[in-house]
Amino acid sequence: MAEGIRKRHSQDCPGRSGGRCRCKGGYRAEVYSPLDGRKIRKTFARESEAKSWRADAKRALDRGALRAPSRRTLREAAEAWLDAADRGDIHSRSGRPFKPSTLRGYRLALHERILPALGSRKLSTVTTADLQALVDRWQAEGQAASTIRNSIKPLQAIYRRASSREGLPVNPTHDLELPVPNPTEVEVVAPRAAVRLLEELPIEDRAVWATALYAGLRYGELRALRWGAVDTAKGVIEVRESWDPKEGSIAPKTRKSRRSVPIPGVLRDLLLDRRMRPSSPPKRTLVFGEAEDEPFVAERLYRHADQAWREAGISERLRLHQARHTYASFMIAAGVNPKALSAFMGHSSITVTFDLYGHLMPGTEAEGAALLDAYLESTSTVLSAERSRSR
Repeated sequence: MAEGIRKRHSQDCPGRSGGRCRCKGGYRAEVYSPLDGRKIRKTFARESEAKSWRADAKRALDRGALRAPSRRTLREAAEAWLDAADRGDIHSRSGRPFKPSTLRGYRLALHERILPALGSRKLSTVTTADLQALVDRWQAEGQAASTIRNSIKPLQAIYRRASSREGLPVNPTHDLELPVPNPTEVEVVAPRAAVRLLEELPIEDRAVWATALYAGLRYGELRALRWGAVDTAKGVIEVRESWDPKEGSIAPKTRKSRRSVPIPGVLRDLLLDRRMRPSSPPKRTLVFGEAEDEPFVAERLYRHADQAWREAGISERLRLHQARHTYASFMIAAGVNPKALSAFMGHSSITVTFDLYGHLMPGTEAEGAALLDAYLESTSTVLSAERSRSR
């Protein structure tokens, strides 16, 4: 038997006492980690696989890319990861510190859903089967697919770091079968309905609703928007901040969330009107602030809006994120190309845009033929005009 490889036998196999092996116990390979002062072991069905792994493991140890499995429990590893992420020592896959709201969600998922079930287990002994059983149980309880996926996300981050920094040989979050959320059409309002809803609002609230409807800013971005980021002369809003309920001003959601958004004329007029109103003095930097450095609160905004729409006899209701979806539908109807729309929305990729709004884009055979006919007809008209001039 090759060095570092040992044949394993079942409990009743004669091979355990020197007899002829009659089992399929497999082969255990091991290497010694000087850095940890411990051996790293792994079992395989075939001897050739054990030899191959041992050779790769020795090279990885020489490079410092492999460590002995951690003896910490999952609970200890999770708390250490959260503390490091809070300090900014651990970054997301995009290379940026985790947003405070993201870490709050991770902490909640770990403490309420993951650690009660698996927290006492060693980090290195949790298997894919363990996690799959947990996911399957949640599904059987009827929990939403998005809730289940969000609950697993902090585990994926913890094991990703343990695999890359601590040499954990197996990442149990790989190959998990996670439920896929059912695609649902986003709720939007028609252009005429949007105009009516805006007209019935208290005048001091119209600009914030219009910025959601006609510029598509997120709730946190609306709360953090400052006059210095609004250039009505150039017709552009520079999205550079978001607002976290506990941390205050923070960086936007992703790198692509930092963006320039065009200001249409209808929004420009409302923003200029708000800038000139006595309730928005020059010293107040927040466009929609309740006071200096005190952003508006959605609950108050919704309460005033619902009352105004009810008194006007309008049964339809609108919320800020629904207004953002409506902005996307307006841009699509206006013919803005998906790549530009993805940039204006601050999506991480155009795939997100297609997943959310693909059903709003022209896509039927009739629509496709009509668009192509219109393009070819315009090209033919230009060509005919050029020929006439050359005669």
